[in-house]
Amino acid sequence: MSGSKFILVISATVALLVFASSVFADDVVVLTEDNFEKEVGQDRGALVEFYAPWCGHCKKLAPEYERLASSFKKTKSVLIGKVDCDEHTSICSKYGVAGYPAIKWFPKGSLEPKKYEGARTAEELTEFVNFEGGTNVKMAAIPSNVVVLTQRNFNQVVLDETKDVLVEFYAPWCGHCKQLALTYENVATAFKLEEGVVIANLDADRYRDLAEKYGVNSYPTLKFFPKSNKGGEDYGGGRDLDDFVTFINDKCGTNRYGQGKLTSKAGIVAALENLVKEFISVSNDEKKAAVLARMEEEVGKLEGANARYGKIYLKGAKNCVEKGADYPKKEIQRLERMLEKSISEVKADEFTLKKNILSSFA
Repeated sequence: MSGSKFILVISATVALLVFASSVFADDVVVLTEDNFEKEVGQDRGALVEFYAPWCGHCKKLAPEYERLASSFKKTKSVLIGKVDCDEHTSICSKYGVAGYPAIKWFPKGSLEPKKYEGARTAEELTEFVNFEGGTNVKMAAIPSNVVVLTQRNFNQVVLDETKDVLVEFYAPWCGHCKQLALTYENVATAFKLEEGVVIANLDADRYRDLAEKYGVNSYPTLKFFPKSNKGGEDYGGGRDLDDFVTFINDKCGTNRYGQGKLTSKAGIVAALENLVKEFISVSNDEKKAAVLARMEEEVGKLEGANARYGKIYLKGAKNCVEKGADYPKKEIQRLERMLEKSISEVKADEFTLKKNILSSFA
């Protein structure tokens, strides 16, 4: 991770799981009232999650379940599926689902399920499916976006004054660290495209001298190392994804959702907004040119990411002059169509920034 990356440090053990929600989502078979009995109870065993879209526990399970599905996607004797109980109430009612998520195993050729009551982790689910299905599948590995710190690279990464850094000091045997890993990886994934943010972790059991240097005596300990204070500050916020995302956005000036997409505030430069309002309020070409000149002057003063955003403002203003007042509306519609397609995350960021900024001109 290059640039100013905000470092969150956490257990590398399971940290990869949340990223899986976007990587492996297509491997879970979506079951409906139309296809349930065509897929389940046939010539393969099936593990089915009955969930509700608004359910917090279901959201936490999702990356684990999707990693499980990726692990079994090439196994013809097993199906990993899910049912949206808000949409398909008759199925969930038929199988006595009273709380979410409910996970049930349907043996080959049977519509009489066995309730899964184990831990909701990819590891435990894999072991259960292997036992019930008579398979021997290994759990799929996932690339991590968490920066792993060592004695050798700690100062280079954490004390870099161009980076905001949140570090988790963890111990491999620590249960709370393992519980946090899933959320932590999701945070790292959400901010992976932010050059000013790094998410990282340090095995404090192995590198005890570094832990002691920063007063770490329990695990996990989270410390924030902003550009302006490389002595480090204790992170005292909550440990849910939204808590971390809010903290990073507030401290680092980023605008991300927990899933990694940019919010509608991304790219907006307060110093230019009044000039945009003035620009679109005048119809005289000479006056527009004068406002545009002031905008160019203001953009020249911007630094960092704002300088990049400023160029988008200028291009938008010039296109309004050249292509007419309806240019922003038409271009926003085009960008929205592009964002609905399967595009890279980098392109999605690029289009969202342009859309956000053009919205000021519309």
